[in-house]
Amino acid sequence: MKAWRRSCISLMAAVWLAGCGGDGNGTPAEEEAELEQPTDVTEPVEEPVEVEPLAVEMHASATLRSDRRLMIDGETNLPDETRLLVIVERELSGVRWQSRTVVENGGFATGPFGPGSGLPDGGYLITVNLVEASVQPPAVRERIGDQGEHLEGELVRSARHGLGQVASYSRRYLIGSEPRRTTDQVDVLEVE
Repeated sequence: MKAWRRSCISLMAAVWLAGCGGDGNGTPAEEEAELEQPTDVTEPVEEPVEVEPLAVEMHASATLRSDRRLMIDGETNLPDETRLLVIVERELSGVRWQSRTVVENGGFATGPFGPGSGLPDGGYLITVNLVEASVQPPAVRERIGDQGEHLEGELVRSARHGLGQVASYSRRYLIGSEPRRTTDQVDVLEVE
């Protein structure tokens, strides 16, 4: 009951205050009406800026350190500060190591990859992924598009879950002291 009474009192106070403007002859209300009249000012419409498509280029190489762990470095034409995810996967077991890195001066480097005891002989797949545009810095999103729509080339594909376009580069490497016979396009790494 008290809440209902308070609402009624508040409503009556609001109506009373609304009616208390001016001197009773309507002049202030007419002045306010003149001030509220819309003016015929047209604001300039911003035209969308045309962004040239970016044909993505990436290349990565691996170096096997003396402790049998991999260091990855590469080059790309993606803008500086672009965030990349580098993954090294052992083909036999599917064990993966990953690291995030950033493009600086057209290049990137990350590592070491592998356990402390070193990588065993075998085949490894190295993948460099351009992560979704939604997690890229604003300057990078401006160049590649909010959904990666300005990306093109054979490395570009649709992201999972409908998050636009991304780019991915992969290369196989064999690690071991004896090169194995293979018909695949693969680089053989030996301990230096």
